[in-house]
Amino acid sequence: MFTGLIEQVGEVESVRQTDAGRELRIRAPFNDLTAGESIAINGACLTVREFGADWFDAAAVTTTLERTTIGDWKKGTKVNLERALRASDRLGGHIVQGHVDCVGIVAAVEREGDALLVDISLPTAFEPLFVLHGSVAIDGVSLTVNDLKPRGLQVSLIEYTLRHTNLGDLKPGSRVQVEADIIAKHVRRLLEPYLREASALNSLTDFSLEH
Repeated sequence: MFTGLIEQVGEVESVRQTDAGRELRIRAPFNDLTAGESIAINGACLTVREFGADWFDAAAVTTTLERTTIGDWKKGTKVNLERALRASDRLGGHIVQGHVDCVGIVAAVEREGDALLVDISLPTAFEPLFVLHGSVAIDGVSLTVNDLKPRGLQVSLIEYTLRHTNLGDLKPGSRVQVEADIIAKHVRRLLEPYLREASALNSLTDFSLEH
């Protein structure tokens, strides 16, 4: 479990295909990692396989590659890093599982005063999971939904976020990893039977009116 508060921005040093999957060596200034611990890399929870002075290895399997941007990463890619939450830590962001829901596409980037507004297009199926001023993790960063768009959402990036994450590099067309609030996902799941029933009743009513 994570909070979406980025600790370090690391850099992909190498990428190779191994029996473990797409294996990444990340250059990062951590000196107390342990083998097997979880670390969120741009919001995707991966396992530290090996580590050394200022580097660690992690690997992404096929299912992870299918729902993230990890397949796009190459030598020199900057990545947001957050180690797993301790039970005694302050929950300064929101509950982030490190389970990426979908890949969003940056539709627009616009400066407004001291903030950078970023519009992100989402797959239609995921739009209902977001509400105005709710929480969202974009590339592992805990953010607030600033506005809802017809096919996605908007976030507002403050100067601190731009200095301490890789989100300042976003531009139209950038692909980002998106994780919805876990509470929204559970609520949607619980409501699905009732939504299906309501949809079926509406269809039956429409059929009756037409005939």
